[in-house]
Amino acid sequence: MAGIGSENLDNCYAALIGLAENYRTASPPNIRLCIHCLQAVFALKPPPKIEARTHLQLGSILYSHTKNVDDAKKHLLASWQLSANLSHIDDVKFEAASLLASMHEKQGQSSEAKPLLLQAIEVSKQSPFWHCRLLFQLAQIHASELDFQAACQLLGGGADFAAAAGSQYTTLLFLLSKGMLLLISKDAVQVNETLSRAGSMIETWTGHAVQKESLKVFFLVLQVCHYLAAGQVKSVKPALKQLQQSIQTITQLHSDEDHVGPKEVDMFQWLPKEHMCVLVYLVTVMHSMQAGYMDKAQKYTDKALMQIEKLKMLDAHPLLSAFQIMLLEHIVMCRLIMGNKTTAIQEIFQACHVCQAQPRLFTTHGSQIHTLLGLYAMSMNCMEAADAQFHTALKLSESSDLSLFINMNLAIVYLRMGKQQGFMALLDRIDPDKMEQTNSHSLKASAYYVQGLQAFFQSRFNEAKRYLRETLKMANAEDLNRLTSCSLVLLGHIFLSLGNSRESQNMVTPAMQLAGKIPDVHVQLWASSLLKDLYRLSGDMAQEEEECRQHTSFSKSLLEDHFQSSQLSEHGLIQWTEGACPFHLNTSGGLI
Repeated sequence: MAGIGSENLDNCYAALIGLAENYRTASPPNIRLCIHCLQAVFALKPPPKIEARTHLQLGSILYSHTKNVDDAKKHLLASWQLSANLSHIDDVKFEAASLLASMHEKQGQSSEAKPLLLQAIEVSKQSPFWHCRLLFQLAQIHASELDFQAACQLLGGGADFAAAAGSQYTTLLFLLSKGMLLLISKDAVQVNETLSRAGSMIETWTGHAVQKESLKVFFLVLQVCHYLAAGQVKSVKPALKQLQQSIQTITQLHSDEDHVGPKEVDMFQWLPKEHMCVLVYLVTVMHSMQAGYMDKAQKYTDKALMQIEKLKMLDAHPLLSAFQIMLLEHIVMCRLIMGNKTTAIQEIFQACHVCQAQPRLFTTHGSQIHTLLGLYAMSMNCMEAADAQFHTALKLSESSDLSLFINMNLAIVYLRMGKQQGFMALLDRIDPDKMEQTNSHSLKASAYYVQGLQAFFQSRFNEAKRYLRETLKMANAEDLNRLTSCSLVLLGHIFLSLGNSRESQNMVTPAMQLAGKIPDVHVQLWASSLLKDLYRLSGDMAQEEEECRQHTSFSKSLLEDHFQSSQLSEHGLIQWTEGACPFHLNTSGGLI
């Protein structure tokens, strides 16, 4: 070895590294020989810079192509330690730290990842791109641990750093990311401040077309979600329309406009265009669902799920699974409202399969899945199972709004089961006048409906009317069509019970029309039953026969679906309240 000159050694390093790359990129790749070539570099006792880079390459390849995680970590740690005091190899130094931190996080060792990233952030200030990338990575870890305060502090610091580095684009990415976490943590005041500042900056910024439009989509998605979280379905319409126009604009921009400019600090991308399209479909579904446009929600869900399947064939990014499960959650509720329980339970099972492929989703969506099973069990009149599912969902829930939604449905279960004591135990939690834990207009309106329903069950009709008028006032203010139709039909039932046929008909007729537009089969069934009685009382035999025919048609449709659904083995999911999902259930038929 002593006889090899430095120039020949350089040639040897280059040859081994080139050969390793050839093996890696061969078709099919030969990873074993690639690793051997890289390991051979160490036998030549290379200088620290080459040694550090080779450790990084080996660590990266072992991580990507083998199950040898411990060796991958050793190489990455060696690369990070070797390069820590070396200049001009920032890409090696910080990539090793970033990849090593990612490995720690994926193994549930965030206590190892966080100090490593903090150390890397501290020494990366002269490398703006890496400094920003490491800040985003550490903020992501804090956010996944629900430490939103620490994550927001990092993102705020990142915005200040990017602004000082002269990058308005990356400043806005930090600000909007902070706005997203503030939205999740329900800090309404700071959300408004952050989004207001970001919105003004986007309007006045004259950057690259794709960058500007993608920032606008990010901003508008947050704005729409902010309105929807507050249950403001009508108020959100202008922002939603703007978002739909913006996504059309960005999909029409040519690829040569994707160029991000000369600044390395600008080399970040919020989402690829294709993922943005899916996200816009998703927020449109969320809006349609809340507004009570089930057909529209179904149409956009189908489009989004088709797009996700295409994208998953190219790259099964975890974000696509998150979008998929959220779409399934919404479409299941639509199916239940439309009286299609058979498809609903199959789609709940599908949601479980999506979570199986991305186990982290069970942690973040377990409560929603059990809530859906509770709603399905309610629709199947399996009240004991619904009770158990809602209690399981409450144990898993980390969202105050979701817990409130679950408690309201649990209250309805207790009313239907005649469990007055159970209902009274929930009363304080669902009292709209004491509802400080939510800013949601629609949840508060729903709570008045549940109070009205309880008063109706106890024949306290005047009190029930008072609650339901409050629901109607709130529902009409924000176009909450389903809540409006439910309130109208219940008011109609109350007036009929009081012997006021004319007032009853004034309520039930628009309820029936609105339920038909949604369409809500259960309200249509209820309304047709009331209208049948009303026309009989008024002596209108032709209309009575028509309503009788409609009522029979709705009943038959719901009964057939009920029978089909009960025959599916997936129906057995309503008994699952703990442990792993029973994936042995399939569509081979037969009751569990």
